[in-house]
Amino acid sequence: MTTGTEPGGATRTVIVTVDDDPAVSRAVARDLRRRYGGTHRIVRAESGQSALEALREMRLRGDRVAVILADYRMPAMNGIEFLEKAMDIYPGARRVLLTAYADTGAAIDAINVVDLDHYLLKPWDPPEEKLYPVVDELLDAWLASDYRPVAETKVVGHRWSARSSGVREFLARNQVPYRWYTHDEPEGVGLLAAAEQDGVRLPVVITPEGAVLVEPTDLDLADSVGLATAPSERFYDLVVIGGGPAGLGAAVYGASEGLRTVLVERLATGGQAGQSSRIENYLGFPDGVSGGQLTGRARRQATRFGAEILTACEVVELEVHGSARKVRFADGSAVAAHTVILATGVSYRQLDVPGVSEFTGRGVFYGSALTEAAGCQGQDIYIVGGANSAGQAAVYLARGAKSVTILVRGDSLTSSMSHYLIEQIAALPSVNVRTNTEVAAAHGSDHLEQLTLHDRATGHSELVDAQWLFVFIGAAPLTDWLDGAVVRDEKGFVPAGPDLAPPGERPAGWPLERAPYHLETSVPGVFVAGDARAESAKRVASAVGEGAMAVMLVHRYLERL
Repeated sequence: MTTGTEPGGATRTVIVTVDDDPAVSRAVARDLRRRYGGTHRIVRAESGQSALEALREMRLRGDRVAVILADYRMPAMNGIEFLEKAMDIYPGARRVLLTAYADTGAAIDAINVVDLDHYLLKPWDPPEEKLYPVVDELLDAWLASDYRPVAETKVVGHRWSARSSGVREFLARNQVPYRWYTHDEPEGVGLLAAAEQDGVRLPVVITPEGAVLVEPTDLDLADSVGLATAPSERFYDLVVIGGGPAGLGAAVYGASEGLRTVLVERLATGGQAGQSSRIENYLGFPDGVSGGQLTGRARRQATRFGAEILTACEVVELEVHGSARKVRFADGSAVAAHTVILATGVSYRQLDVPGVSEFTGRGVFYGSALTEAAGCQGQDIYIVGGANSAGQAAVYLARGAKSVTILVRGDSLTSSMSHYLIEQIAALPSVNVRTNTEVAAAHGSDHLEQLTLHDRATGHSELVDAQWLFVFIGAAPLTDWLDGAVVRDEKGFVPAGPDLAPPGERPAGWPLERAPYHLETSVPGVFVAGDARAESAKRVASAVGEGAMAVMLVHRYLERL
């Protein structure tokens, strides 16, 4: 089946005709093509089953079906039975039944069974009087409706499914356009029918090309949307692990200075900064910039200079083989380089109170304010945390939420949040800050429904209704996989340079005569930048600067190889 396109490249609207008599089928298609062939694609089928298969393919591909004409008397599946099934795939398409005079009673019954728009008696000659006016009217009615599929990745899932939330976050953070449908809304039901899925296994992802992915992994998603997941070479000058501001900064400067550079990211470039709704204190952006915009530009900049960026690649081991440093992935594959920059960043610590873990992704989210914001409209939202990320989320969510309550364990926000954010929060009437307050428990059935809040000053506890809880507490470095390979401190952060040993002393086990460079770890040629480094500033600007500085030190290291 060929696909017609309009001059601008958009898929032409489709008119489908189904008749088991080949001669009649060709005659209907001929008359339709004569009048509508220049503006519409005419698809004909000679059985209900083959027509349903064609409709499913078109639905998954995002084609727009405006009118379906079906003959009533077809073997195996008559026209009414076919139209009833076709409704599940294209509920907005206008439906016409072709009948003989003796079948008009069945046609009238079909008006109620399949919400029939019209029935035509055979023969329909002359078409100018009996066929075209009917189809013209139906096309006008379809154009006035709101059944236009989007040429985007489509995600059908459950509102309170952790994996559905994870898929949406992966696509959003990798800046892949997608449209979200719940499994029980009409459009979601239609997409599941077109994909021949019963909705038991969710989420279902449908690519713009019509491929169907059921409960996909991040790697499946990355492959389906064209993100690189495997290195093109076996050996590089520089491997950057982590795609936050420090990693992107290192990739930009490494590639722009001629180093064969590959950046490896386990989820999406941007890190925690990429999830920020607005960064207002980054140099050069007086009006602020979203984390996604900032890190998206950095990603494009890195690739323009020739850096490879791998997504959905989890690093599990670092090995040293002479002058080579090998990075091994979870799937067993590996890539080697002269040097490595660790820019793994940090993740939010888990809120360790009863009930929270079982509702993660089902009302409880860690730093996912941007992805879930649409579902919070008009709702009461709770945020745990007193640092900038929590404040930025509160300001962003307050635009559409009924109320936003920030829960802070301390006496105030002043010790942990920037002054400009504290002022913004104070000016928002819908945002309330509760100090000396912590979450004691989470309650619900299939999703979060209530929270127990504990006042640390008075010892009083209360139960509040809550369907949304966003957690921004502490920072745990993503360095467990480095255990035994690189020295880490008691909290998991990686010390570097002068922090590895007291002044005037060489670090224990350091193999070279020279002292470690400023950002160099306990392993020569392995550097650390950004939030994963011990004693780092935990700011976007400093992370970018450390990424650039690490590349300068990489050059110094390579000169002495």
